[in-house]
Amino acid sequence: MTKQNNTYLFGVLGILLFLNSCVKPQKTVKKDGPKLVYASDVTPFFEDWNLILGDGSNVGVANDFEHKDFFYTVNDGKEDWVVYKTPNAGNTHGTSNNCRTELAQLKKWYPTTADDKLAASLKIMNVSTTGDARVAASYSVVIGQIHSADGHENEPLKIFYKKFPGHTKGSVFWHYEINTEGEDNSGRWDYSTAVWGYDFSAVGSNENTYPEEPTDGIALGEEFSYEIIVKDGIMNLKFRSEGHETKIFTKNLIESEYTTSADIPKQVQELFVPIGQDGVERKKAYANEGLFFKLGSYNQTNGKSPEINKNWCSGAETHGGDIKKQYEDGNYTEVWFKTANLEVSKAAISNMGYFTKNDRIN
Repeated sequence: MTKQNNTYLFGVLGILLFLNSCVKPQKTVKKDGPKLVYASDVTPFFEDWNLILGDGSNVGVANDFEHKDFFYTVNDGKEDWVVYKTPNAGNTHGTSNNCRTELAQLKKWYPTTADDKLAASLKIMNVSTTGDARVAASYSVVIGQIHSADGHENEPLKIFYKKFPGHTKGSVFWHYEINTEGEDNSGRWDYSTAVWGYDFSAVGSNENTYPEEPTDGIALGEEFSYEIIVKDGIMNLKFRSEGHETKIFTKNLIESEYTTSADIPKQVQELFVPIGQDGVERKKAYANEGLFFKLGSYNQTNGKSPEINKNWCSGAETHGGDIKKQYEDGNYTEVWFKTANLEVSKAAISNMGYFTKNDRIN
C-alpha cells in the first residue's frame, strides 16, 4: 500500500473514532419484572408526615416504604392507590383505645393564624364485620382528622365512614369534639353532623339489629373526596362524590358555642350525658392550641366491652390481637387513597413534642 493510501486510511479511521465517541452510551435495562410502586410514588407528600402503623409503631417519613400488613399500594386495573389497613386490635399509639394506620403531620399550626389545607380522594374497602350495633363507634373508621398537639389533645375534627353489616351503603359524617374547660377531660363529648346517610347517633335497638339502610349513603368501593381548609379561625369542609349532593360546612374553632350546660345539643344529651360525658368547652375553644392534620385508617371498632363505654367500646372480634385471623374474617378497616394534598402555612412550627410524648405510650 502506498504512503498516500495509508494516510487516507488512517484519516477515515480517525473520523469514525471521533463520531463514535460522540454517541451517548445506551443504558442497560434490567428485565426484573414490573417496578415496585411505593405510596410515595402515588401521593408524593410524605416529607410532611410521620406514619403510624397498626402495631403502634412510628416509622417516620414514609418515602419508598411499605409494610405488607398495614401500608402498601394496589392497582385497581386503572389507577394506583395507597392502602391503609388496620385491625380491630393490636398495639395502639399514645393513649388511644383504637388501632390506626395513619399519617400525622410533622408541623402544628394555630387556628388564629392558620391558612392550612388538606384534601384527599379515597374509597373505603372494608369496615369491621363484628361489633355491638348499640355502640355508636361499631363498624366505623376515621379517615381524616384535625388533632390538638397541646392540652387535652382533643380533636376538633374527625371524618367518619360507617356501614352496618348486611347494608350496601354506609354513612359519611364528621365530628367536633369540645376542648373541655378545666383540667379534667373525662367530660368531653363529640357532636356529629351527617354528610351522606346518618350521623354517629344512629345505632341498633339491640346488639344485632340495625337501622334502615341510608338511601343517600356511600357504598364500599365508591369514591368520594373531602377538603379541609382552616383560615382565620374558621374550619371549612367540603365533601364531593359523583351522583351525590356536594356538602359544605363551617365551624368556628376559636369561639365556642358550648360554654354552658344549657348549650349542650340534644344529640349529645341523649348519647353522651347519660354516661357522664357532660362537660362544657373553654370560651376560646382551640384558639391557644397547636393543631395538625391526620389522614388514613383509624379503626373505631375495638374489642373492649360496651360496659366500659357504650359509645366507644364495641366488643368486636379480635382473636386475641392476632392480625392474620382478624384479616381473614373481616375484622379490620381498609381505606384506599388515590390523591392527598397538603398546604402548610408559613406560621406552622415543629410538632415533634407530640411524637416525643406519644411514641413512648404503646
